Amino acid sequence: MTTAVRPQMAVCPGCVAAPNGAVDDAPTEARLALSLPTIHCQACISTVERGLNAQPGVRSARVNLTLKRALIEADPDMKAADLIPVLEGLGFEAHELDIAALSATETDKAGRELLMRLAVAGFAAMNVMLLSVSVWSGASDATRDLFHWISAAITFPAILFSAQPFFRNAWQALRVKRLNMDVPIVLALVLTLVTSLWETSLSGEHAYFDAALTLTFLLLAGRYLDHRTRAVARSAAEELAALEVPRALRLDDGGEPAEVAVGDLAVGDHILVRPGGRMPVDGQVVEGQSELDRSLLTGETLPVFAEAGSVVSAGEVNLTGPLVIKATAVGKESSLHQLADLVAIAESGRSRYTSLADRAAKLYAPGVHILSALAFLGWYLFTFDMRVALNIAAAVLIITCPCALGLAVPAVTTAASGRLFKRGMLIKDATALERLAEVDTVVFDKTGTLTNGTPQTDDFSALSPQDQQLAYALARGSDHPLSVAICNAAEAANVAPAPVTELREIPGFGTEAMHDGTRVRLGRAAWVGAEAGSKTAAFLDRGDGAAQSITFSDSLRPGAAEAVSALLEAGKEVWLISGDTDGAVRDLAQRLGITNWVSSALPQDKSARIMGLSEAGQQVLMVGDGLNDTAALAAAHVSISPASALDAARVASDIVLLGQDLSPIAEACSVAQKATRRISENFRIATLYNVIAVPLAVAGLATPFVAALAMSTSSITVSLNALRLR
Repeated sequence: MTTAVRPQMAVCPGCVAAPNGAVDDAPTEARLALSLPTIHCQACISTVERGLNAQPGVRSARVNLTLKRALIEADPDMKAADLIPVLEGLGFEAHELDIAALSATETDKAGRELLMRLAVAGFAAMNVMLLSVSVWSGASDATRDLFHWISAAITFPAILFSAQPFFRNAWQALRVKRLNMDVPIVLALVLTLVTSLWETSLSGEHAYFDAALTLTFLLLAGRYLDHRTRAVARSAAEELAALEVPRALRLDDGGEPAEVAVGDLAVGDHILVRPGGRMPVDGQVVEGQSELDRSLLTGETLPVFAEAGSVVSAGEVNLTGPLVIKATAVGKESSLHQLADLVAIAESGRSRYTSLADRAAKLYAPGVHILSALAFLGWYLFTFDMRVALNIAAAVLIITCPCALGLAVPAVTTAASGRLFKRGMLIKDATALERLAEVDTVVFDKTGTLTNGTPQTDDFSALSPQDQQLAYALARGSDHPLSVAICNAAEAANVAPAPVTELREIPGFGTEAMHDGTRVRLGRAAWVGAEAGSKTAAFLDRGDGAAQSITFSDSLRPGAAEAVSALLEAGKEVWLISGDTDGAVRDLAQRLGITNWVSSALPQDKSARIMGLSEAGQQVLMVGDGLNDTAALAAAHVSISPASALDAARVASDIVLLGQDLSPIAEACSVAQKATRRISENFRIATLYNVIAVPLAVAGLATPFVAALAMSTSSITVSLNALRLR
């Protein structure tokens, strides 16, 4: 028996349009980047690095678990295509990324800067606090003054360096005549330093150097954590750009293929795309027959037949036969690049969301300024003592500093995120829970989201043993998704393949071979002389004139039915929007009880539909996994993608579902609503704290010790209330 070699189907836009490699200017070394979406632990890292480093030509390989990415330094003639089979042999899915497109996201200067300022503020605060404890313990006169001067010498340079992010943000806000949370922070810091220095020069009893440094340290810690959250959620548009195919095979005048960078292609060029390769540009087929996998672009589960005259788009996978295409759109004009632009536009629209903390700041900032100004004015008119009035004004600013208010949101989101993480959901965006609590409409993608995205045979077991063996033998000659499903079913049933010879694949039609002197076929209905039905099917022609159908369906993901049912019971409107065919979408909607569904939706159609729902006043949660979902994920009020989703889809989403089970989605909506209530309670606690503390400050009773005690009590209360979510 002879078997054809099954080509490996590319499964992500970073995979090769064979052959393939990274564009590198250095002649002595190649730098390659591979996406590894299935790695999850230290053992995976060790296995991948050992496997890559053992390959001839690889000089070094490093794996980043957070980014799920491998960076490889290799000999200049090595290509990523050479390493992808190695990793697949180790059991890891691997896709190429364009190293040039990723270079802009490799460095994190802002994060390192914040961390350095945080370290300086923390070190200075510890030293000044030691001196302050001595003062609170009873040091007086010259000893107290010496400790205050030493504290001033530590505090001023530390504040000038560490608090620069707050100074910059406050200045930017004031330049456009508005207030943000950094304005009262900067005012409190400046007034605290001035009054404390004045008090020290006059041998006063109280100085707030320790409070200023501690406030700076705590606020920088929160700012750094917020920065790390945002850094993880990199721009989906940038990730899409990195997933574009970097190289292609251009057919020059002599007809010989020449490997060139995609950026060198022009409209009218003829390009060879081999089986398993991805279309590097938009174009039209001029030679060859094959089938195309459009699932990542359109959501269609079944391959589409392509022949001379067929239109193809960048990002589609060529499955079975070589194709020559004529480029009609390249670079920024290609469909994949336009999809990246669509994502960027959707992301910018979502960025206009105003968080609860920002809305609170609009009320809080002017309120604090007014209170401090009134305290200063009242005490000055009462005592005509500038020193006393400034001390009282500084005390009001310090005791009303937004510590409790600043903890109101992050304390709750941390507790809620921890609870959801235990249920298999990773919260990526700081405001995701707030937005999730407002959701009243949920939109699901079909392929790969509600379903597993891989066809399974419905009636293979009903075939006669002879038909099973023959179908298995023919299916082994193709990597078509339906052939793979037949092979899986046969292997699960321990079916042995029938003896066949001259096995070959006819691109776009199916496979054929000789069995007992008779030509047998497995493939499309029209090819074997059968009539296609409404269900997805392949047809087995045994050479006797009567073709046997083998039907297929897409299996539901675990928890899909439970998630949809729970969301409907919670009163939410549920939609199913898919690029798949009308029959497939209708059947799934009926199985799950979804009354609102749309089929044959292109990526821009999904995004437009979600924007339309949003314009109608509905808050939409989008759940999707494919390249065709990225714009919709970014356009939705809040979005979720499975961990198995394409990198670009995970980046565009606010929440990642770590497991296969979809049932936690309904629980996440409930937890988000509880979290929002806790945030509101925390705001009320912070307000109550200010109602009690402000009179003490205005009355002149807020010593540094009293201020520290009050701030600590309010912060602990807010944190304990947040922990109720766990």
